[in-house]
Amino acid sequence: MKTFPLGKRNVHRVGFGAMQLPGRGAFGPPRDRAEALAVVRRAVDLGVDHIDTAQYYGPDVANEILRSALYPYPEQLAFVSKVGAKRDEKGGWLPAQRPEELRAGVQENLQALGLDKLHAVNLRLHAKDAPSVLDEQLDAMIDLRDAGLIDGIGMSNVDVEQLRQAVDKTEIVCVQNPFNLVDRASQPVLELCRERGIAFVPFFPLGAAFGRARVLGHPKVKAVAERLDATPAQVALAWVLAIADNTLLIPGTASLEHLEENMAAGHLKLDEQAMSELGTAGTP
Repeated sequence: MKTFPLGKRNVHRVGFGAMQLPGRGAFGPPRDRAEALAVVRRAVDLGVDHIDTAQYYGPDVANEILRSALYPYPEQLAFVSKVGAKRDEKGGWLPAQRPEELRAGVQENLQALGLDKLHAVNLRLHAKDAPSVLDEQLDAMIDLRDAGLIDGIGMSNVDVEQLRQAVDKTEIVCVQNPFNLVDRASQPVLELCRERGIAFVPFFPLGAAFGRARVLGHPKVKAVAERLDATPAQVALAWVLAIADNTLLIPGTASLEHLEENMAAGHLKLDEQAMSELGTAGTP
């Protein structure tokens, strides 16, 4: 499996996202704890060396499962987390954007995972604040890096203007934005990342909870999948890898069957005909 730099380390281009390890909506205990543990272990067995997580997945569930499944961790394993959000008692998503909340979020991730340092941490933005607010947030992230608690700073849910502000201030090692075959609104961000050698890590590569049918049920995706003897999910994931050499995948699942399917997408080669057909899948 090919690799791409994620900060100081080259990682395989298909990683694993821990968001689906907790219950529905990334909230509460897992549907099947034994299978969740087995999925994490199998992912590493299949070559995953990049795991994306967050303390607010659960909350406090995903990281506990990762630690229970993998600790002591393989030396090559890179943990990437994110800060900037929290959950309410009903599972609602709330912003946690103040510098002190960002620092606390990193410390909570480290404690839960049993780590001294995270490979990277994404600053997840929730609103289009004034540039001075982002500057203050970046200062907090830089302080955490300088203190040796994180190796690299990432960004999530950002536009081109915000990313340019960030890279003008400090090194950014990765960006997480929504992106898939039918939702390409983040294409300009992807292109800027490619220009700067920054890893672009799309979330919802198969569509969000209410948009998966638009991707997996798209006639062009289904037609390519049938011709290449693959599944629609494998085609959609392989397209993300093929569209640019700086894309990294973190498909998440709590199912062993889906894990095997997702990982196989890293070995699926889309021919010129497939790329041409899929190239217009995002147009009305």
